[in-house]
Amino acid sequence: MEVARGPSAAGDAAVGALPAVIARRTAARGPAWQVARDRWRRSLQTRVVVTTLVVSGVVVLLLATLVLDQVGRGLVEAKSRSALAEAQLGVAQVQTQLATTSCGDPDCVQSQLQTLTQQLSDRGATGDLYSVFVQGSDQTKGFASPGLRADVVPPGLTARLMAGQPSAYAYSHPPGRPPLLVVGSVVSAPRLGQYRVYHVFPLTAEERTLALVRRTAAVAGLLLVALLALIALLVTRQVVSPVRMAARTAERLASGRLEERMEVRGEDEIARLASTFNSMAEALQRQIRQLEDLSRVQRRFVSDVSHELRTPLTTVRMAADVLHEGRADFPPAAARSAELLQAELDRFEELLVDLLEISRYDAGAATIEPDPVDLVPLVRRVVERTSALAERKGSLLDLAGLPAEPVVAELDHVRIERVLRNLLVNAVEHGEGRPVEISVAGDDDTVAVLVRDHGIGLRPGEAGLVFTRFWRGDPSRARTTGGTGLGLAIALEDVRLHGGWLQAWGEPGVGAAFRMTLPRRAGAIVDASPLPLRPDGGG
Repeated sequence: MEVARGPSAAGDAAVGALPAVIARRTAARGPAWQVARDRWRRSLQTRVVVTTLVVSGVVVLLLATLVLDQVGRGLVEAKSRSALAEAQLGVAQVQTQLATTSCGDPDCVQSQLQTLTQQLSDRGATGDLYSVFVQGSDQTKGFASPGLRADVVPPGLTARLMAGQPSAYAYSHPPGRPPLLVVGSVVSAPRLGQYRVYHVFPLTAEERTLALVRRTAAVAGLLLVALLALIALLVTRQVVSPVRMAARTAERLASGRLEERMEVRGEDEIARLASTFNSMAEALQRQIRQLEDLSRVQRRFVSDVSHELRTPLTTVRMAADVLHEGRADFPPAAARSAELLQAELDRFEELLVDLLEISRYDAGAATIEPDPVDLVPLVRRVVERTSALAERKGSLLDLAGLPAEPVVAELDHVRIERVLRNLLVNAVEHGEGRPVEISVAGDDDTVAVLVRDHGIGLRPGEAGLVFTRFWRGDPSRARTTGGTGLGLAIALEDVRLHGGWLQAWGEPGVGAAFRMTLPRRAGAIVDASPLPLRPDGGG
């Protein structure tokens, strides 16, 4: 029997809705999202396990979709072959009996046709194999199995049979009912014409089988993904645990616990890493201790030399003062030598005072005696004492940034006055004769003083070096006023004693700015400044 197949899409519909889309949900941003993000960024083990879960889940989903599709198609094709064979056998038997009938009366033929279709229906009812629906060429119903309606027959199948095809099949999925496979054939009844015989095969068993396969695939896929995640967790734990141990050990070393070491287990790559790490830690510990010893020796040397030089310096100062006072009676060359001796002794004494101050900081003996002080008159007093140097350099000290209201903070006025003097002298010396701006401001928690010049400025990277002891931006440049190389280093230590900040900014040819930020109350913490460090408002 020739069979005309319907469109391929009809066959796909019989498989049912197969899992092909993963539902995605976007979690609201909040603390949980932030915790997950931080966990993802900070944990290598989490990234490996989650990546394994996602990749294995996608692979399992694709494989499950492919398997379900193939199983569904196989079930439908097997059902189609068996249904066609069953329908062809039944229709052939009916056609044979109708062709050999001895009835000459149309009513007799009609009765015999109904008997034959009833026999087909009874045979199909055994085991709920199929139902039968018979329809005449004039669209009148000849016979139907109990409970079977005419709307289960797809219109396209009827059209193909009426167009002359002897047999065809199609799939039907009536609302609220399981999918059906309908096989239509044409039989000829003597004296009555052609009748269309439809075998309606339910696909309930195939749907149950496919559902069972779908559930099995889902459970097996979840178990497989969980197993892969567990394997990834165990494997990464073996690798990440030593790395975490190394990170914790490195943190302890960085905090000053130089005796910390990693535990060495086995002889594999991780063990060699731990052994190498321990060797590196031991080398660092030796070098750090050597540097600490050298630093202590240097500090002790500076302190001892500074103190030992004070006595001979006092004697030399007394002799130099006598020579300087009597230089009017000396020849010109001797008088000039007395003046040079006085000037160099002043510079030497200034250096000695700075060295003694540095040694006190190194020994941890420096303290402050804070009192409520108004920064505005303090700044004016320092500016007045620096005005002579500014006149010689041709720089104007601009006080337009000083507020009219008091700016009071608890501070040691002697040390802060020294800081301001160092900042102003530094700005005048490097200001190239251009104006130097001084600003003062305060808020509820902090006060700040900004000193800005428009001179040579600072090159990139020098803002962090200006507070280094004995550092000079241009060692070849001659200076006519002091300059021990310790002024800004001492200023930084004075500000740190108050719990404040001393910061620098500069650009070549634009100028430099130094900002001192102090807490209003002694012992408080500074977390912001009321004055911007850079001209653009940043910093």
